[in-house]
Amino acid sequence: MAGVVKRGERRTCPCGSGLPYDGCCGRLHGGADAPTAEALMRSRYSAFAGGDAAYLLRTWHSSTRPARLRLDPDERWTGLEIVDTLGGNLFDATGEVEFRAHHRARGRAGTLAERSRFVREDGRWVYLDGETR
Repeated sequence: MAGVVKRGERRTCPCGSGLPYDGCCGRLHGGADAPTAEALMRSRYSAFAGGDAAYLLRTWHSSTRPARLRLDPDERWTGLEIVDTLGGNLFDATGEVEFRAHHRARGRAGTLAERSRFVREDGRWVYLDGETR
């Protein structure tokens, strides 16, 4: 999905949930808190797919957040698979989500496989770090 996903659009959410964008990741991009680590992971994938670097930075833990983030405009994210989750539910303080994110860049297909760690910071789920597989 190339280009910024806009609130109010009726298209299906890039995260693969099958829900409309506004009823899924669009709510989180608009300021709602993610209820689970997996929901945050999905919303971050959708932010990558839509080119929303500000959201990615906003949902990154303060201790690991880069000063700036430049997204590759030639990279087109084409699908997300959730492989495994550990914790990360409503009453957890930590969680892990293993995923595969598929993309195309400069005519070539690729896959990013990562096990991401999430924690609560000020009561909200944020991305801490990840280990690529």
